[in-house]
Amino acid sequence: MTYRPVISTQADLERMWRHLMEPLGFGGSSLWFLPVGPDGEVHPAIVQVEDVDLLPPPEEVLAMVAGVASVVDDVAPGARVAFLRSRPGRRGVDADDRAWARELYAAARTVGVALEVVHLATDADVLPLPADAA
Repeated sequence: MTYRPVISTQADLERMWRHLMEPLGFGGSSLWFLPVGPDGEVHPAIVQVEDVDLLPPPEEVLAMVAGVASVVDDVAPGARVAFLRSRPGRRGVDADDRAWARELYAAARTVGVALEVVHLATDADVLPLPADAA
């Protein structure tokens, strides 16, 4: 059976990321995204961008989010985007994680794409990075 979650709440989103990221343990930093349709159904394609240790300049994050929004609109019109940053290590949320989330939220506002709560996956846990805490 194919895993096809429906995202209605933040708890649903966190459960989905836990399911997709387990078993936890990462050799490098990645940024993951997938579309969540207006009905909460998750599009079956997840995209991983590898080797994203350093946060690029804001204009590059903006260009990336604009590209993601364009692709998402083509495959799932009206969808929201769910992003997750994964990285090695057991420490909790750090300044780099908050900076990534802050830039993703800012770029999404500029582009006009709706985002789900950004998440972080480490070797120890999956954690939300809400906009008001980024």
